[in-house]
Amino acid sequence: MRFRAVPVAVLLLSIACAPRGPIVDLGEKPANVGGTIAGAVLAADGRTPVPSRKVAAVEVASGARFETSTATNGGYTIKVPPGTYRLEVETRPNEAVTTQPEPTQVNPSDIDADRDFVLAPRPV
Repeated sequence: MRFRAVPVAVLLLSIACAPRGPIVDLGEKPANVGGTIAGAVLAADGRTPVPSRKVAAVEVASGARFETSTATNGGYTIKVPPGTYRLEVETRPNEAVTTQPEPTQVNPSDIDADRDFVLAPRPV
């Protein structure tokens, strides 16, 4: 009889410990919880990634600056507090920014994606 109780106990414990899926918190968030700005830096063809470039998000009202670098795929993400941000990208001496994102408003828990830059050779 004791031997039958062990498999039943194991079964009950495994059911009790089973994952139930994600828990979503829809309650109020603290005021300092920000969002994320994401995009890519691409070459003139609009497809070739430009890695290792510094990208900055500058908060328009305060001038607070948040920086990151692009990955090998040209992508970047920057976590920032709520606010309105101007985006800047590092260029090399013979480059110009041909496409730049407009300023972006970041609210708590936002993901502001597709804030892409396109760089091209500077006309001679």
